[in-house]
Amino acid sequence: MIGRLRGVLVYKQPPYLMLDVNGVGYELEVPMSTFYDLPEQGRQVTLSTHLVVRDDAHILYGFGSESERGLFRALLKVSGVGAKMALAILSGMSADEFARCVQSDDSAALVRLPGIGKKTAERLIVEMRDRIDSLGGIATGVAPPAARGGAPALADTPVSEAVGALIALGYKPNEASRMVRAVESADLSSEEIIRAALKTAGGGR
Repeated sequence: MIGRLRGVLVYKQPPYLMLDVNGVGYELEVPMSTFYDLPEQGRQVTLSTHLVVRDDAHILYGFGSESERGLFRALLKVSGVGAKMALAILSGMSADEFARCVQSDDSAALVRLPGIGKKTAERLIVEMRDRIDSLGGIATGVAPPAARGGAPALADTPVSEAVGALIALGYKPNEASRMVRAVESADLSSEEIIRAALKTAGGGR
């Protein structure tokens, strides 16, 4: 199991990045909460990681803190929640916000995240209620975002990059385009567009 990587950031296109670790390039998927805190390309970064092994692929996920990875792993234990949905949850709200949703039975906030229906939201609340407490300090050290297969391709513009990132996080293409159109600006970077789009989708959290 690969649990931690430290290397040079080769490229970043949300939600993907590549780290050069002693000449070996590792491709990772990361939640937007981690992505917002990444340094510029060419700088060194350290990430906690979780490896998901499937029949058709080995996928490495990266996290800016142990608490983020802890929540990701706890979410994977919930019935019906896979890695993609767990990544979308971590991108759509901070661990602190997720904990508050669970503790206050706020399924409506969870339903606003991509791929989560009412039944899944209710199951998350029931199954995560005890696990949130056992994780301890889950909300510390997690950068709060305002807003979650295949080799990534570099996008041409911040707008197209933002749309691609939202689709990768689970939003349908037409929904991702609509979200970006509502907030796009020539002065915004792709990360800023994604942040604003996710904030709007989350009801202004």
